[in-house]
Amino acid sequence: MRKITVFIFLFFISLSQAQQSVARDWNEMVLTAIRADFARPTVHARNLFHTSVLMYDAWAIFDSQAKTVFLGKNFGGYNCSFDGIATPADIDTARHEIISFAMYRLLNHRFENSPGGIELLNEFDALFTSYGYDPSFISLDYGTNSYAALGNYMASEIISFGLQDHANEQFDYANEFYAPVNPPLILENYYETNDIDPGRWQPLAFDVFIDQSGNEYPLDTPSFLSPEWGKVTPFSLSTDDLQILNNGFDSYVYNDPGPPVYIQNSNEDGIDDPYKWHFALVASWSSHLDPNDPTMIDISPGSIGNFDITNFPITFEEYQAFYDFTNGGDAGTGHTLNPSTGQPYVPQMVKRSDYARVLAEYWADGPDSETPPGHWFTILNYVSDHPALEKRIAGQGNIVSDLEWDVKGYLSLGGAMHDSAIDTWGIKGYYDYLRPISAIRYMAGKGQSTDASQPSYDPHGLPLISGLIELIDGTDPLRGDSDENVGRIKIKAWKGPDFIADPTTDTAGVDWIIGTHWWPYQRGTFVTPPFAGYLSGHSTFSRAAAEVLTRLTGDPFFPDGMGTFDIVQNDFLVFEVGPTESFTLQWATYRDASDQTSLSRIWGGIHPPIDDIKGRIIGDKIGTDAFNLALEYFEGTLSNSVLNTESPVSIYPLPFKDDFNIVTTESYNVNVYSLDGKVIMSLPLVIGKNIINTNTLDSGLYFIKFKSTNNRSSFVKKIVKY
Repeated sequence: MRKITVFIFLFFISLSQAQQSVARDWNEMVLTAIRADFARPTVHARNLFHTSVLMYDAWAIFDSQAKTVFLGKNFGGYNCSFDGIATPADIDTARHEIISFAMYRLLNHRFENSPGGIELLNEFDALFTSYGYDPSFISLDYGTNSYAALGNYMASEIISFGLQDHANEQFDYANEFYAPVNPPLILENYYETNDIDPGRWQPLAFDVFIDQSGNEYPLDTPSFLSPEWGKVTPFSLSTDDLQILNNGFDSYVYNDPGPPVYIQNSNEDGIDDPYKWHFALVASWSSHLDPNDPTMIDISPGSIGNFDITNFPITFEEYQAFYDFTNGGDAGTGHTLNPSTGQPYVPQMVKRSDYARVLAEYWADGPDSETPPGHWFTILNYVSDHPALEKRIAGQGNIVSDLEWDVKGYLSLGGAMHDSAIDTWGIKGYYDYLRPISAIRYMAGKGQSTDASQPSYDPHGLPLISGLIELIDGTDPLRGDSDENVGRIKIKAWKGPDFIADPTTDTAGVDWIIGTHWWPYQRGTFVTPPFAGYLSGHSTFSRAAAEVLTRLTGDPFFPDGMGTFDIVQNDFLVFEVGPTESFTLQWATYRDASDQTSLSRIWGGIHPPIDDIKGRIIGDKIGTDAFNLALEYFEGTLSNSVLNTESPVSIYPLPFKDDFNIVTTESYNVNVYSLDGKVIMSLPLVIGKNIINTNTLDSGLYFIKFKSTNNRSSFVKKIVKY
């Protein structure tokens, strides 16, 4: 994977400092860290949000209008106390110092156990010390008007917050309750594929699993990533949109989209079953991935994009009209004119196979494996660097400084990405829906569901489609040496990673394959992300990000009416050589880029259409809500109820030597945790004063988790025994 090295990073430090804000420097560092870590979009959406909150708050404390999000506030039940600090003579220098110390401490904490940990810690040090700051300064006592200490304190508080926000960070984000109902699919076993529930997620068994960031996992059957993530403390998600549902465990589901489509017992009408249609479309688009296919398409903004969200499909018939089953793509008609130049967009004709393959790779996790949330931060940074952009928040008012633009943009986008992860993975965990590799192999193993008079009829089989899904007969090259495959299903599709010996020179191409051999357009050591399909994280992340960028810039169009990314001939694809020619990805609007992301996951064999549309709709809502809330912070218009800073408990003395006291106006059950996350004390609290005996505690730092007896609130406090 294309990852920055320490040498390259050091080379660019001085240039970065001269041209970018300190927030941009540290955001680039977060993206570097994500690229070197395991590919965990939920975890990294949270990292991007928490780092964005730190940087925004460090800016906001010295602004006369803006309000902080976390510092001095009760955020998600956690009270981050703040007694204020003297306004410095040089506000820019103070902000720089607070941001740098806060980011340095948090990144060291979050990425110390990353696969790229040692190198990353060196990179954090390199940036931090390039500013002239001292890593050995660890004081949290900002009462001396130390801005470095305030940065340290802010990092320590958000670290404490992160240990109680239900992400289960202290146990490396491990699942607590979820268990898969299906046995793993052994990828190289092409025949025993039928013993599953075709509506539930199926783990995949590998010889070696390597994630999208290029990191080898210690397990050959990766577990479901973050099925309980819906419980994590959000930014703007509303409890009005929350339901607690149970499908084996309590799932916190915001904006419930309702169930996906489930397989029907077709009676010779397989293609009329929505389940079979959705997954057969994925197989159909897989046939577009042959570099020798001469089919040319126009990929300019004049021909793609520009679809109104209010017209997204709802019924099965509308889905059939929206997606082009045979040729690929959706109902977008493109834009007549570039609003910046007033001229038509210039057509760009490329091979459909090159376009589809590049989209599958480009949008998978970003060009440099920064995961989808991080990818949209790279797009925001790209937009911010454009010379035609005027940095006016929401496209209005005065042009703001680079620092103000960056911290406000990052907070808005970080909040939207974090909420998208919470919303989407809550839905994924609850509905637990399978991926195309499981559905297609399952149905192909059953047979065909179109004609009971032909071989291999089964109500759960694939629909027969001439030229795409057919039966193997006695004259077919796939019949086998002893005709053992006669009567089985074959699919015209990408042939799979078994046909690529050297990815720098080889392509798999498209041909007829036995249906149970079907592969997504992915590496054989990755195949499909290790979590349920419904609904698409890419669709939700991307649409939410598109709405934030539209609102932030005050313009639905990229600067100068077009965003671009150059693709170099035979120097972009990772697991096979390609594309056959150089071209440029182009988008008129942020929403067009988002919609292209969604289509890329179908061409990549990762999602059927049913996973896509509802993700786009929910993402639209999340992006709008996240930006609206961020704008209230920027303008200082939040209600007092949102900004309530009163703590429901009082703890004293701190630090303590023997006993300490907790005074509360509400009944709580509390657990005391050691730094390694072990519960070392549990007790109930009564209203009033509670004396806590600490004879069993050694000196050190501990965390107390308070949970109200009515289960309506929970929060964490730090205590120190000396």
